[in-house]
Amino acid sequence: MGLLDRFRRGGPGGADAGEYRYLDNWVRTHVGVEAYVEPKTTVTDVTVVLIATDGEWTRRAVGEKGARQLSSRLGIPVYDVGRTGYPQRMRDYDARRRIERKRALEQELRGDANP
Repeated sequence: MGLLDRFRRGGPGGADAGEYRYLDNWVRTHVGVEAYVEPKTTVTDVTVVLIATDGEWTRRAVGEKGARQLSSRLGIPVYDVGRTGYPQRMRDYDARRRIERKRALEQELRGDANP
């Protein structure tokens, strides 16, 4: 297995069945999910970021073909991140998580038993 082989799922240009199961499950277990398709880079194939209403998100490689099938396959809105950018709720979610991790680390270092 080559160094970049793990990024080449599902053959040329498509996500495998396991990726779609994961994405479908994520959509079913989160509220108000939208998909943002990211372009291919020198390191990764086309990827999709699913973002819920609260800003929680997940990213998976889907390939060009898989990206085109997302809307019909998952039944959610799909946007081109190059045109729309990422929604503010995603950045807000990441900021909240950073604060939570910092507080947890500080409490751990102080030896606090109650968060």
